[in-house]
Amino acid sequence: MTDLLYSEEEEALRAAVRDLLTDHCDAAGVIARTESDTPYDPELWKALSEGMGLAGLLVPESQGGQGATHREVAVVLEELGRAVAPLPYLTSAVVATEALLACEGDETAKLLAGLASGRTVGALAVALSVGPGGHYRAVRNEDGFLYGELTGIADAAVADVLLVPAEDGGLYAVDADAVTITPQVSFDLTRPVATVTLDGVRAHRVGSAEPAVRRALRAGAGLLASEQLGLADWSLTETVRYLKERKQFNRPVGGFQALKHRLAQLWLEVVNTRAAARGAADALATGSDDTDLSVAVAQAYAAPVAVHAAEEALQLHGGLGMTWEHPVHLYLKRAKADSIAYGTAGAHREALAGLVDLQAP
Repeated sequence: MTDLLYSEEEEALRAAVRDLLTDHCDAAGVIARTESDTPYDPELWKALSEGMGLAGLLVPESQGGQGATHREVAVVLEELGRAVAPLPYLTSAVVATEALLACEGDETAKLLAGLASGRTVGALAVALSVGPGGHYRAVRNEDGFLYGELTGIADAAVADVLLVPAEDGGLYAVDADAVTITPQVSFDLTRPVATVTLDGVRAHRVGSAEPAVRRALRAGAGLLASEQLGLADWSLTETVRYLKERKQFNRPVGGFQALKHRLAQLWLEVVNTRAAARGAADALATGSDDTDLSVAVAQAYAAPVAVHAAEEALQLHGGLGMTWEHPVHLYLKRAKADSIAYGTAGAHREALAGLVDLQAP
């Protein structure tokens, strides 16, 4: 039976991560970083990965990790979403790590240990928009050298190693310094995407691309729902707080019936999103037979809720929400970008229809 409740350990983990982000990831700092050439915060990444060991949650202890599960990772991602933290956690500690966990060999073990420690940042060279069952581009392998161009690669700019699928069916580890990384215009400034160009780059094969990529994208899509939950929860909480303080006609704006209805509807959506996200995390953690189903449900539901919550927060903050200084625009942009990451809600609904044999007429 699926357990959707948080354990004591998970709540303790949440408190620790939230304390760290409160101290080192304030909204003004995140906005300032998006206006600079370095949106990422290396000190925060070091504190999260080396200080707290959170980059290696999915890696077994025998391979240098923490030997935890997707449930703990989901809690971390909720908090990172709540802070719109500019960190490569989802791309490195989840997606790249999951891809390597599907591979074998000494080189893979070394890479995994590096990712688990946080001293190495990895990125799967598959476009951020590709869902668990979607088509992804691969590069040519000519005599051990890779050639090709891949677009929409999230966090490529901060990665130390890229995991690149090739047309010969292999997944190759490539030193990020050996490729050309060209930033693309990113809607979400806290998770930039880039074009990766490989022009005769020597690479080391770590495993088969298909099972590794599918495993990584499934975990990415399932756990992205927890990040979306964090975004939606922050949007609701901050909006309620603001509407209690803001006064009009000498009474709190939150007391008006029409706004109460909108907030009540949003609360229901957030609660349902929590159930869907927790269900996906638990299914991934336990290796459930219904994992594909749980992931599809979570993404189909969480993506539009996160966008709706951020839109409501923007509107209900009135003129204040329209300012660059208020962080709500970061949440709306992240929510919109997340809604097409690892497959759209529509694509996940289509996958869901096939899984439960309820095709459209």
